Formats: sequence, C-alpha cells, structure tokens
Amino acid sequence: MSLITAPRRDVAWFGRFSALLRYGVLIGVGLIMLYPLFWMVAASFKPNHEIFGSVSLWPQDPTMDGVVKGWRTGTEYSFATYLLNSFAFIIPKVVLTVVSSVLVAFGFARFRMPGKQLWFALMVATILLPKSVLLIPQYLMFREFGWLDTYLPLYVPCAFATDGFFVFMVVQFLRGIPPDMEEAAVIDGCNSLQVLWHVVVPVIMPAIISVALFQFMWSLNDFLYPLIYLSSVGKYPVALALKMAIDVTEATAWNQVLAMSTIALLPSLIVFFLAQKYFVEGITSGSVKG
Repeated sequence: MSLITAPRRDVAWFGRFSALLRYGVLIGVGLIMLYPLFWMVAASFKPNHEIFGSVSLWPQDPTMDGVVKGWRTGTEYSFATYLLNSFAFIIPKVVLTVVSSVLVAFGFARFRMPGKQLWFALMVATILLPKSVLLIPQYLMFREFGWLDTYLPLYVPCAFATDGFFVFMVVQFLRGIPPDMEEAAVIDGCNSLQVLWHVVVPVIMPAIISVALFQFMWSLNDFLYPLIYLSSVGKYPVALALKMAIDVTEATAWNQVLAMSTIALLPSLIVFFLAQKYFVEGITSGSVKG
C-alpha cells in the first residue's frame, strides 16, 4: 500500500511545483510588461525633475501639479474639450462600422451572388493594402467635397464597410453558425432584414461587441488621420492634443503629458473591462453554435 501511495504523492507534489513554476513565470513576465504602464501612472504624480532621475515607481515628493496643469493644457481649451472632440467622431465611427460590417458580412456569408468569391478576395486584399497609399487620393477627394477641417472624413467612409478586417471577422463568425434558425424565420415570413435583426444579430452579439471595441480603441489612438484632415486646434482629438503638449522649443512638462496620457487611457480600459466577456468570446469563438 505504501509503495503505491508514495509515487502518487511524488506525482502530486511535482504537479503542484510545476503549476507554481508556470504561474510564477507568467506573473514575472506580466509584471515586466506592465511596468511601463505603472511607471507612466506613477510619473504623473512626480515633479518634472524627478521623472528621469530613477526607475522607482513611488514618488519621493508626490504632487498633483501634473494632473491639474495638464488638464488645463495651458491653452484656451481644457483637456475635456479634446476628450469630447474624440468622442464626437469616434461614436458615429463605431456605430457606422458595426452597421456596415454586419450588413456586408451577412451578404457574403448567406447570399449567393455572381462573383462572390472574387469580391470577397478583393475585400480581403484591402486588408493587406497599406492605408498610407490611399492618403493622397482620399485627401483630394475630401477637399473637393469641402470636408476638410471637419470630422466627416474620419467617420463617413465607415458607412461603406471600408474596414475589411471587421467584415472578414464577422463573416468568419457567421460561417460557424448553422443557418437553421434563419431558414425557419424565412418560412415564417421574415424578410432578409428581419432575419438579420431578430435572428442573426442576437447570436453574433459577441462579434459585434468585438468590432465596436476594436474600432473604439484604434480610433481613440489614431493620430495620422486627424492630423491630415483637422487644422483647427479647437477640433483636435486627444492624440493631437498630447502631441501639441510636447513643445520642442523648450523643456517639456513630462508629468503633465504623462498625466493626460493616463487619463486618455481610461476610456479604453473602462470599455474593455465592461465588454471583456463578450470580447473574448467574439475573438476566440470558432465552434458551431446551435
């Protein structure tokens, strides 16, 4: 009896040691990766001369000057103005992206049309195309429309499913869902839009939330497109406001820049943690759902 029990104890002890080692390595790597984020938050409460003096996270002389002065920005606009400017085009951009991506993906996944494979391949090819090569023709087109220095160039193209990655993601999600309920709804007299709204949308809600979350975070961090199309400081989003705070002609108040960077990070973190369950399900789901 003891000869049988001893190996089992050894196996159990080895399993606990192996799990402890794995979690220890994961925690260590996680802390190393999160250290820059912790340092940014801690530096927001340090005097400017103390930020680059050490790698310590704890401020020797804590102060709120970085937060207070950074929020005021030193201009006629506060940081709240730039946050509201960001939401002024991010919210319609997210809504239009979700609606257009779901409509186009539903068409690719469920309808038969001539040359569907070719159109789908062209759509996927736009994902591989660097967006920078389209900047000049897009700028010329929006200039002719009279849309420069407005938010229209930042969100109107999303109404036409120009983000092929999101269409591809929803199509792949739809392909893993049997069309039985949709066929039953058609037999009951529903048209295509009714089937989409009442049957498909509730099932693919994790994918929809994933699309919205991706677009929200990417748009909040977008720097290039607002820089090209916006010229009025009063219309700048957060990304341009942070760049404007870094003055190359004199010493930069890094505690203010880092404090506002921390505040700018909060909306993405809040939205992510609120939608974390659906986001993870939308990304990892590849199985057939009934």
